[in-house]
Amino acid sequence: MPKRDEAEIARWGVFSLLVLISAASGALVGLALVYTVDLPQVRDLEHYRPIANTELFDDQGQIIGSFARQRRVIAQYEDYPSVLYNAVIAIEDRDFERHTGVTIWRILGAAYRDVVSGANVQGASTLTMQLARNLFLSRDRTYRRKVQEILLAIQIERHFSKEQIFTLYANQIYLGHGIYGFETGAEYYFNKRARELTLEEAALLASLPKAPNNYSPIRNPEAALRRRNIVINAMLEIGKVSAAQAQVAKERPLVLHVQPDPNSLAPYFVETVRQYLEKKYGSEIVYENGLKVYTTLNMDLQRAANRAVLNGLAAYERRHGWHVQLSNVRGMGATVKSFNHPDWQTITPGAYLHAVVSSVSSSTASLNLGPYKTSLGAGEVLWTQRSLSQLPSVGDIVYVRVLTLGPGFQARVSLEEDSGVQGALVAIDNVTGEIKAMVGGRDFKASKFNRATQAFRQAGSSFKPYVYTAAIDQGAMPEDTVVDAPITFMKASGPYTPHNYDEKFEGTITLRRALAESRNIPALKVARQVGLTQVIDYVRRFGISAQIPPYLPIALGAVDLTLLDNTSAYSAFPNDGIRLVPTYLRKVTDYDGSILEEKYPEGEEVVSERTARIMTSMLREVVTHGTAAAASHMKYSLAGKTGTTNDFTDAWFVGFSPSITCGVWVGFDEKKSLGKRETGARTALPIWMEFMKAALGGRDRLAFPAPVPEVPTRVDNQQIETELSSLPALRYEIKGVLPATLVDSTKQQGGAPAEKALNVSNR
Repeated sequence: MPKRDEAEIARWGVFSLLVLISAASGALVGLALVYTVDLPQVRDLEHYRPIANTELFDDQGQIIGSFARQRRVIAQYEDYPSVLYNAVIAIEDRDFERHTGVTIWRILGAAYRDVVSGANVQGASTLTMQLARNLFLSRDRTYRRKVQEILLAIQIERHFSKEQIFTLYANQIYLGHGIYGFETGAEYYFNKRARELTLEEAALLASLPKAPNNYSPIRNPEAALRRRNIVINAMLEIGKVSAAQAQVAKERPLVLHVQPDPNSLAPYFVETVRQYLEKKYGSEIVYENGLKVYTTLNMDLQRAANRAVLNGLAAYERRHGWHVQLSNVRGMGATVKSFNHPDWQTITPGAYLHAVVSSVSSSTASLNLGPYKTSLGAGEVLWTQRSLSQLPSVGDIVYVRVLTLGPGFQARVSLEEDSGVQGALVAIDNVTGEIKAMVGGRDFKASKFNRATQAFRQAGSSFKPYVYTAAIDQGAMPEDTVVDAPITFMKASGPYTPHNYDEKFEGTITLRRALAESRNIPALKVARQVGLTQVIDYVRRFGISAQIPPYLPIALGAVDLTLLDNTSAYSAFPNDGIRLVPTYLRKVTDYDGSILEEKYPEGEEVVSERTARIMTSMLREVVTHGTAAAASHMKYSLAGKTGTTNDFTDAWFVGFSPSITCGVWVGFDEKKSLGKRETGARTALPIWMEFMKAALGGRDRLAFPAPVPEVPTRVDNQQIETELSSLPALRYEIKGVLPATLVDSTKQQGGAPAEKALNVSNR
């Protein structure tokens, strides 16, 4: 019996030995294959180029936006400082410089823990294995994927140096919030280049690959701080920092300088560019091929435009008092603690954002603004004519302006209101036609509708310059006169009796004064005398293609125009009658720098130099002595025209200096009144003035050129009378009821459309 047992044991021993030999042989053969045969994926890695962002640049070469499925900036090994390299190696792979892609003892240890716990294979990945997984494999935690990961890691180590592997890893790793790569992470979290990172900043970035969402310093600052200090301790353990350096770094608070989303500076402009690029090149090229798009936007002017529009809307809101109903997070199925507003992705001083009320007392309302804490006192809500207890409740979402951001995530804000009123602004370089700034609304995140390019709104008196241009170009002079007196025009649907804004009449006045004071009846008489078809023809010359019915009230702006078209048309006046086609691109190149397209100024003569200069002088009078006299104190050569529509639904101001033309519109998306006396001069002009002060800033001291005299200076009175008598009879006073047969093309009006066109009340 004992001999039989010994024989059985011997057979099992031989069998086990054969199994081990077979396994070892198989492993050796497998390793030999790995080392002698290139895996296809690794061969492709030699030509690997990550998905690259399409980047947009302003006219000074600064990045203003990007299009990408992944937010990534490609960097070289030299761009990463040793402090970041050491932090990553310390926490992710201490044997990185010694192993050949895998660390057997780490894999065996992880496998043992998995067997004991019954879980799938996890952990034990070297930095090279992580790179292989991120580049070629799925995130599934299976033994099959782990084996593939090991084989790929060994191949990567065979083909690439440690520097190349680290660079690939550093450009590929995900760091949360759509950020890929340490260079992008440094820019996003700290608004600096990776080479400028401090010890504690490098440790924070190195802490993120393990679980970017869990350790996000924006969402979970406390967890991020703990994880950062673990990385610093790991660096201390391998001797990459001294105990003193580690102690100082760990004691420092978590300080972020989160880079604003580049697309957030000019979102409406960037969206306009995106739509153009996608239509021309296709979405795959735009989002993955790393185009370089050189735009016409100026970052400084765009900031000034954003600030001017939001400040102007805030001033409007405060004039009308508090009358909004606040939304509450409970109605969204959230709590004060769990609520996260899209505004909080970019929090900067001067921004208008939404905050959530966390507590309210008789003297203070505490607010959460992303990671920042702030409060409102009783004195800060006096403008609402309500007490704190009458305003927000816990969980209410309030609109605030960020005044300052302080240490310890403390902020100071002012309470504002968002009643739904919208504003838009466009600024165009007169000489090139380049769009330098564009604001399409109050909040792009809330509404992507671009009110600068897509909204057709009644132009009001901002249309009148086209009427007077037609008259001047046909021989009239600014000092010619017209009678501002009551009059009734006959049309097919009945009599039309217009009124001036102030319900007064000035009698005989010059054309210059009629335009400066935005008198309605003189504008109608000039349009009737010139001819409506002629007026419409001149409007077309200015590049405006909107539908314009041949009805007399178009002289008062009963025409729907876009802000961009109206502003672009005005740019012909300071440019001696030449209108440049507005453009937002200069050049587009591919990833390697080859030019795909390049734009050059395109323009045509709209009116003669003489007419343009005369009109400029008349529009200058609007600013110095007319409806826009509030801007007369500005020490620049400025001209323009206000516009207000019936019931104060639209407020305009379009004006220019010798170098730049800017248009502003304010109103609600639905055509409802802004309120009594909310004219273009009161509502839109202050926005225009704030922008122009910043835009000119002492740089544009040129004066408008004087009109060239058409006749010699020394002429006798008889010659003047003779020449004036040949001009259109603009000084002819029309009294009483105008016969229907003399109302130009107004005879052709239909009843219903005419009534719609008559709905104007201009200044």
